[in-house]
Amino acid sequence: MSFFSLTSMGGLTVAAGLAVSTAAFAASPTPAAPAPAPAAPAGSDRITNPVAEFAGIDKITGRIITFDVYIDETVQFGALQVTPRVCYSRPQTEEPKTDSFVEVDEITLDRKIRRIFTGWMFAESPGLNAVEHAVYDVWLKACKQKSDVPAPDAAKADGTKADAAKPAAAKPETAPTPDVAQPDPAQPDATDAN
Repeated sequence: MSFFSLTSMGGLTVAAGLAVSTAAFAASPTPAAPAPAPAAPAGSDRITNPVAEFAGIDKITGRIITFDVYIDETVQFGALQVTPRVCYSRPQTEEPKTDSFVEVDEITLDRKIRRIFTGWMFAESPGLNAVEHAVYDVWLKACKQKSDVPAPDAAKADGTKADAAKPAAAKPETAPTPDVAQPDPAQPDATDAN
């Protein structure tokens, strides 16, 4: 037998095997179609929160600090300035998913501000997008509706109310010092004009 005839016989054997397996597959009962996924409830939208709660560690002292930041406000933690832009969470009846879009700037030793992080932080995976700095680390802990820290607008409003409540103070007159003789404005100038 030649090489070509063996190859053609092998090809026929493979073709016959494919025909048998295709026929067996066609004769097998079809599995039931998977059930459609249940529609998400109408209340499953994410919740927009006004406050983001962060945790930060000072690697030199080893202290971990938790601090709240209102959306679009900046809080300084060490040499870092943290500004959350949005903070989303899910209702308590659903699987927790808490995320926040955050910008973190570093104040350098020469007093310049340099952006070191812009992106999403996830409270359920703090190591995924935490800010890792040489001295400070910052990560998202939660999103909240309220905070013990007064809102920035409330602090400004309280400050203007306090200023408005104070009477306008008269500018104090400076008393002449005993060392310097002050000229009497009622008497004419006695200096010689020549």
